Amino acid sequence: MNYRFLFLFGAVSLAAAPPAVGQTPLTRQENVTAQTLPATQAPAPHDPVIRFEDASDKAGINFTHSFGSRQLGSLLEGTGAGCIWFDYNNSGLESLYVVNGRPLDDSMHPYPLKEKPATPPHNHLYRNNGNGTFTDVTEKSGLNPDMYGIAVMAADYDNDGYIDLLVTGYGKTILYHNDGNGHFTDVTAKAGIKVDGWAISSTWLDYNKDGCVDLFVGRYVKFDPKYRAYYAADNYPGPLDYEGETNKLYHNNCDGTFTDVTDKSGIGAYVGRTMGVTAADFDNDGWDDIYVANDRTENFLFHNKHDGTFEEIANETGTAYGQNGESTSSMGPVFADLEGRGVLDLWVTDGHYNRLLHNTGKMSFEDIGAETGVSQTNAQYVSWGTGVYDYDNSGQLDILIFHGGLIHLYPQEHTLFRGLGQGKFADVSREAGPVLSVKSTARGACFADYENNGKMDAFVVNLGDKGVLLHNVSTDTGHWIEIKLVGAMTKFDGVGPKVDLKGTMSNRDGIGARVEVFAAGKHHTAERVAGTGYLSQDDARLHFGLGTATTIDKLIVHWPSGREQTLEKLSVDRVLTVQEPKSGEAK
Repeated sequence: MNYRFLFLFGAVSLAAAPPAVGQTPLTRQENVTAQTLPATQAPAPHDPVIRFEDASDKAGINFTHSFGSRQLGSLLEGTGAGCIWFDYNNSGLESLYVVNGRPLDDSMHPYPLKEKPATPPHNHLYRNNGNGTFTDVTEKSGLNPDMYGIAVMAADYDNDGYIDLLVTGYGKTILYHNDGNGHFTDVTAKAGIKVDGWAISSTWLDYNKDGCVDLFVGRYVKFDPKYRAYYAADNYPGPLDYEGETNKLYHNNCDGTFTDVTDKSGIGAYVGRTMGVTAADFDNDGWDDIYVANDRTENFLFHNKHDGTFEEIANETGTAYGQNGESTSSMGPVFADLEGRGVLDLWVTDGHYNRLLHNTGKMSFEDIGAETGVSQTNAQYVSWGTGVYDYDNSGQLDILIFHGGLIHLYPQEHTLFRGLGQGKFADVSREAGPVLSVKSTARGACFADYENNGKMDAFVVNLGDKGVLLHNVSTDTGHWIEIKLVGAMTKFDGVGPKVDLKGTMSNRDGIGARVEVFAAGKHHTAERVAGTGYLSQDDARLHFGLGTATTIDKLIVHWPSGREQTLEKLSVDRVLTVQEPKSGEAK
């Protein structure tokens, strides 16, 4: 059933782009009323040019990653850390949280620091000021855990309207509840989350579509710091020198607590060496599936069976191994509709060629990396953090990849492929600004439009070095639209009898919702995911580049609840907040 929500009850709000640096941020939002916009298409005067610049100092972001020792000497130290963009204070602006390592007990490091720092390295929360700058509010936020941090993911797990945070690392995983006042509280024990060992990339998904997001936690290996048998050239023991691990799945009970359903779901039957995790509906059946990128172990694709269980089908679908049938060092997976066909393809960075997997629409994927030239270009690098976005708003998705040495601190330059359409790409790395040619040992990366100007930016964590904020300063770019989804499910406040709304509304974040945009004869599709790439999570808003289109003919939201909501004749170059209708409301 279609809900022409825009015209019937106007629950779409627009946020204009923020003012220039130094001006007062614009916070007012306007309601959209019924309107008919001209469907004219103005030709672009020039071809777009993708370009980035280092804005770290200008923005006030001064983050340096620590792996905790004098020199790189273990798998734990070499894994690096990730980051996340999230609107923790509901300001309409994406703030940045970056995870960090730190010195552990000397027995944990082959080359421990001779003198420990007075203030240990720690995670940082940078609040977006709305004028191109950020303020470090870590101390006030309570997000400075005493742990060796690795990755971070966010979701409003209790549907109270404030996004919460999960931080994973070695020996500890912490669930932080957003208190709504800029502060976060550790509720790990209260929520029933207990993850032993080395937790790494994770993801949120509503796997049973009850309106409350569940949690998949990836685990890497059973790391033993005392094991030191390795060839000198390898620098330290690799992933195959340690036992693999099972991952964990926690079902959200919709009351602030979780139940471990790892074994019951079938997830616990598989042992791997998780690096990156993402969840999306690859087969268009309306239920989210989980992809796990493993290190030197075949990858997993857990297909959702709609009954609370999953079946592992990576080998049958062509997503388990590399181009030559080998178990690659897979890092960062991303689901994206690269060809405008309404199905999600799969991009995976790794230690060799990377994998560009074309979704056939028939429960299988075909690796097209070699024929597009993407694999050959990346063969000389080790690829980690990555983002698949339309950086010049041309209407075609581009691929940005960050590289760095695998077992040594060998810095490498980074690559950018501009989308040409029909799965074809052009290497524009060296023309995209000097910042991409500055060599570093990259690890996690996260992506967002932090200025609300329609251009996707990035932050990259560099192993044992300063992180970099890449500001998108591309010129002659096309039009765009960004969609913020708000599901109808809200937290039970304890007043009056509890009404069971599970299964009738979508989670507050809209995680798992599929959005289709039709403009200027093109069909764009994206899904709201929570966890993508390597150790990181991106802007929660869905970004669409529209090229020369000045009008969106139709926008369709397929909510996890099963509702289908249609909006028509929308203007462009703005952020739209689309709210799911509640049960009983006019449709």
